[in-house]
Amino acid sequence: MPKDLAARAGELRQEIQFHNYRYHVLASPLISDAQFDELINELREIEAAHPELITPDSPTQRVGGEPVEKFEKSRHPAPILSLGNAFNADGVRAWFERIAKLDDRVERAKFVVEPKIDGLTVVLHYENGLFTLGATRGDGEVGEVVTENLKTVKAVPLRIPIQKSEGGRMKNHPSSFSPPPMLVVRGEAFIPPEKFEAMNARLAAAGARTFVNPRNTAAGALRQLDPKLTAARPITLLCYAIVEMENGSIPTQWETLEYLRALGFPVTDVAKRFDSLDKAIAYCEAWVDKRDRLDYETDGMVIKIDDLALAAELGVVGKDPRGAIAFKFPAREVTTKLLDIGINVGRTGVLTPTALLEPVEIGGVTVKQATLHNFDYIAEKDIRLGDTILLKRAGDVIPYVVGPLPDARTGKEKVYKPPKKCPTCGEAVEQFEGEVAYYCVNAACPDQLMRNVEHFVAVMDMEGFGTRISEQVVAEKLVKDIADVFSITGEQLLKLEGFAEKKAQNLLASIEAGKSRPLAQLISALGIHGVGYVMSGDLAVHFGSLDALRKATVDQLQDVEGVGPSTAEAVVEWFARPGNKKVLDKLKKAGVWPKAEPKPKGATAGFLAGKTFVITGTLPTLSRDDARKLIQDAGGKVTDNVSKKTDYLVVGEAAGSKLEKARSLGVATVDEAGLKRMIGGK
Repeated sequence: MPKDLAARAGELRQEIQFHNYRYHVLASPLISDAQFDELINELREIEAAHPELITPDSPTQRVGGEPVEKFEKSRHPAPILSLGNAFNADGVRAWFERIAKLDDRVERAKFVVEPKIDGLTVVLHYENGLFTLGATRGDGEVGEVVTENLKTVKAVPLRIPIQKSEGGRMKNHPSSFSPPPMLVVRGEAFIPPEKFEAMNARLAAAGARTFVNPRNTAAGALRQLDPKLTAARPITLLCYAIVEMENGSIPTQWETLEYLRALGFPVTDVAKRFDSLDKAIAYCEAWVDKRDRLDYETDGMVIKIDDLALAAELGVVGKDPRGAIAFKFPAREVTTKLLDIGINVGRTGVLTPTALLEPVEIGGVTVKQATLHNFDYIAEKDIRLGDTILLKRAGDVIPYVVGPLPDARTGKEKVYKPPKKCPTCGEAVEQFEGEVAYYCVNAACPDQLMRNVEHFVAVMDMEGFGTRISEQVVAEKLVKDIADVFSITGEQLLKLEGFAEKKAQNLLASIEAGKSRPLAQLISALGIHGVGYVMSGDLAVHFGSLDALRKATVDQLQDVEGVGPSTAEAVVEWFARPGNKKVLDKLKKAGVWPKAEPKPKGATAGFLAGKTFVITGTLPTLSRDDARKLIQDAGGKVTDNVSKKTDYLVVGEAAGSKLEKARSLGVATVDEAGLKRMIGGK
């Protein structure tokens, strides 16, 4: 093996780890995602050709190992202690007076204040700078080994210190020093609330089970027996303590944070050091109303004696160190009465239960409604009508029901049963196999109508027909289903607020242009559950017309690649609905009844034959449709979701969760320029 190849692999590992640190720890990337992917792909190619070059700290190993049958146990090198609590300034001063009696040095002590992160405590072991073991806190003495799961968390350094690149040369960061032979670090793993909400929104849109809160989700993900499931969750980390360190010691908590940051560990930038207790308390109180600015959930701040030797000599009470105290914020949990359960119907027909509550104030806001997530959640928590329930509100997110208080029951509470019919249109609801959600699949359902119209005109490329106009035409009853869009007249539009002759003419021209859209576009616009743009194209090619598609059986539909049993049943069910049949008849009468375009000649003989692509983000010069057509014309296939079967992810600006999933699965990525080179056979 050429020596320069081994050296290049080493350089790539350091470069990737540094840029990973900049992105996931500092949130300040220095290169684009496409450039990062080029580095990863180059390293993967070298390692694929020379497996002997793969090292435990290689960024390519973050995908996690094979599933395990059970977790091994690991004894911590020192107790992983909890914290005592104070609920106000008086409580903190009482703590200070107690420890001041034990040692007169306390009166002269400095203090470090850090956020109390609501996550899962983890313990990270490093040998000669290499991450070798990760464990949960467990009972404080013994934890569960979750090393492979923690490797999937991008903020966890696989090797320390993190290196940085200056002028193309690798240097230690921030100065030249070696890691200790053995280092054990304590941190908190968590899911940022914003990413948690985005994850739940994606799951809900897909009809999958959503999660209740970020902390439990992070804890559950890190205790998955299959690391690949952990990798699918947006977990990150903050570190704040050294449990054990060989050949060295750090005298203060403040220097500990600086040292961890210098090694490349993620450390909070909220921590501050104070020379008096009053200043420390004031800083804690200042965060009570600002806690929502943090990118993690927190229920307080932690005040620590800065002098670590003094803190250790103060000892422990039970499992709480005397040298630190948690300043707890006012609770955001209250109890109230569940009066009823309402149901909202979304654009895709998903029925979402909502708790209708006896009004209660929480976090300075009077709350009358709260989310119940889904009907399975109601059953699992045994939430009954008339229950006294525990309500939580974190940040600015919608309050949610934590669960009932069974001991408060009177016997008059009633078990709730999910609806069998849509509360709006009365049509029977469906629950598709493998999904938590219940659906109304009637395209003419009034509660879905505005969102359906908005979706329909967007997919059919009716320029100028946006959300505002969709609301107007539905509110004025000009449109009672999506097919009515094509019967709107200029006279009707001129009666709407904001319309003049020119605007009405432009919108009518846009509607008329919508009649000539290809079959795949129309199928996608119908909003059939589980049928996205890619599958719509496959159905259009296979069946050739809506006449053939609406008559297709479940077996015939499954002959189309990518169409499984549940999707096939959903398609058959959609076309069987009387309301949907009426919509189709109106579309046909309006002349909106396209035939499928023939498949491009020679498509299977192109340079991309046999390759599967997914597109994410905004490409520099190509629209999604343009990129899709280029790939298909070159013989490739484009799908909606990244999986192990995906060969390439085409990445543009503002790439989302698909990029993270591609990285976790080891899927190669390519930018627009790279895609064009591939299509040209280069």
